[in-house]
Amino acid sequence: MSHVIIIAEAGVNHNGSIEMAKSLIDAAKACDVDYVKFQTTKGPEAITSKFAQMADYQKKNLNQEESQADMLRKILLKMEDFEDLNSYCSKKGVKFMSTPFDLDSIDFLAGLNMDFMKIPSGEITNLPYLRKIARFHIPVIMSSGMCTLGDIEAAMNVLTTNGLKESEISLLHCNTEYPTPFSDVNLRAMLTLKQCFGVRVGYSDHTKGIEVPIAAVAMGAEIIEKHFTLDRTLPGPDHVASLEPEELKAMVDSIRNIEQALGTGMKKVTSSEQKNIAIARKSIIAARDIKKGELFSETNLTVKRPGNGITPMRWDDVIGKMAKRDFVEDELIEL
Repeated sequence: MSHVIIIAEAGVNHNGSIEMAKSLIDAAKACDVDYVKFQTTKGPEAITSKFAQMADYQKKNLNQEESQADMLRKILLKMEDFEDLNSYCSKKGVKFMSTPFDLDSIDFLAGLNMDFMKIPSGEITNLPYLRKIARFHIPVIMSSGMCTLGDIEAAMNVLTTNGLKESEISLLHCNTEYPTPFSDVNLRAMLTLKQCFGVRVGYSDHTKGIEVPIAAVAMGAEIIEKHFTLDRTLPGPDHVASLEPEELKAMVDSIRNIEQALGTGMKKVTSSEQKNIAIARKSIIAARDIKKGELFSETNLTVKRPGNGITPMRWDDVIGKMAKRDFVEDELIEL
């Protein structure tokens, strides 16, 4: 299996602090992720009206109710801060990504030489947004929370008719609830995306714990995105559904183990088990002392370890043959 891309989603878990954002980068690097990803916008007014309310999970996680704009105003970084974070990532040896949430942030992030543009689930029905991203010809990773296959097909059509090749688009199965109930994960839908669209697929996870993204890799995910935080008890909308650093490291290590374990798909004897064939398998053995000239039979033969003699699969070939010499009990039979 090819290398699974692991994206540590810092998102807005910096709580508006550039220093905390850099600490998140340090933590992500220590966990050996491929990318650390943030969320970029020109400002709350660019993405939400003053009348838009918080999602239920945001109200619950923050234990308060206010407008989305007021909530975001407290936790967003300035656009120019992401230039600093991009440089910091480069210095630390981990790749930078950020999701644009408005047209101006698309322009801004396109200038930071990211490997991918990330389209979040909430923008998959935003025609002007999709059209603009496609025209930069930067490979796209698109989440598909809250989507039907028709929604995804429509978004794919916008991207491909405005300059992107299908091979430059990756789709992430996703559920947009924080945290996502296990009963709503529906991991098999990731395979449906692969079958329907024929592109690279992965999984953006909002469940608690690390089991589901590991399972996704075992099922064929080539990209994993997972929220993380320095401390789940910090105030903010996404901390509760995020991993702490030690959990993120455990997830990364497990995914790398699964990568190796998936193998090539060819069924063969591996080098590590070759030496155990003689120990674990069995051979045709003398069940009692056998004299020269005696015929081998069901009563004087048996099957026991070790497996370096005649395989029991040749039992019918041996029965009825004449012993060419004496055999003692438990001796390997030779023809």
